[in-house]
Amino acid sequence: MKRTITHLADGRELIYFDRRDDADRSAIDRRTLDPRPVASELRYDPLTEEWIAIAGHRQTRTFLPTGGVAECPLCPSTDSHSTEIPAHDYDVVVFENRFPSFSGNLGTYEDVGGLSEVRPGVGRCEVVCFTSDHSSSFSKLSNEQVELVMEAWADRTAELSGIEGVEQVFCFENRGEEIGITISHPHGQIYAYPYVTPRTRQQLGAASRYDGNLFADVLAAERKAGTRVVAANELWTAFVPAAARWPFEVHIYPHRQVPDLPALTEEERAGFAPLYTSVLRAFDGLFGVVMPYISAWHQAPVRHGRELAYLHLELFSIRRAPGKLKFLAGSESAMGAFVNDVRPEEAARMLRSQVDH
Repeated sequence: MKRTITHLADGRELIYFDRRDDADRSAIDRRTLDPRPVASELRYDPLTEEWIAIAGHRQTRTFLPTGGVAECPLCPSTDSHSTEIPAHDYDVVVFENRFPSFSGNLGTYEDVGGLSEVRPGVGRCEVVCFTSDHSSSFSKLSNEQVELVMEAWADRTAELSGIEGVEQVFCFENRGEEIGITISHPHGQIYAYPYVTPRTRQQLGAASRYDGNLFADVLAAERKAGTRVVAANELWTAFVPAAARWPFEVHIYPHRQVPDLPALTEEERAGFAPLYTSVLRAFDGLFGVVMPYISAWHQAPVRHGRELAYLHLELFSIRRAPGKLKFLAGSESAMGAFVNDVRPEEAARMLRSQVDH
């Protein structure tokens, strides 16, 4: 793998990940761009003990360009159209988000009164372009391409974990307009948070109170029960959790406990690729339509609870039936109390019937 670092016209970092060592990455960004926005403002909610990022500059971010490839900011640049990627082709690209929720470009932050503490939204947000093919999707990537994406995820996790003030690195993909994507080109994002996220704190808290290894025992119990296992190989198991929140939700665990993506072996990365893409294709096969989903890697925080954490991926969709979506209405949005319309065992059966054999 060849890794090449360059910079965009406004100073943002861009990194090419190539399979070929002779890939030419000398193209430069010739655009004239506005100055980079300052980092968001973090405000503390004393009632929930959570940090909320206030990022007004994100209101102006790109929203569903209508011109397809001709207007896509994530396609390779052409002689007539300059995009976020100066090269005329690429394998995998990572670059700093132009409209970040967190960054190192600090501004001035003032006390807002009340009980809310205010501090800068230190960190970093990156975009990961999985392929230069605008019409593709993660489910269509070759095993070799998925492994290259995983190399990029691992590389960025290690790099971002070293930034002063970063406490957790989160790699994820939003797919589908129903989920809220603003650009349709196959891509994901990476957030380097200046705090440990609420979901991770909750899971690690449960693990610390459990008499044993909670994550490993959940995996072992699901593999033994079998009724909710969707797919498996020698190194990974994909299953619908017994208490799934979402209509179609799959958790994918490596059989060996590791804290984060950089800790995976080459064999484990290779084993993940075909299993994951087969599950994604099963999602699309359920109702014969492109399935909206969120794919989220749960990694150990940078400094806290690493001995308890267990790397795993959570994949879920808000589609519950043809033409029907699961909306987070009163109970879920206001109280955080989920009601699932699909039995996890039935969801697992439906997904198994669509998995490649």
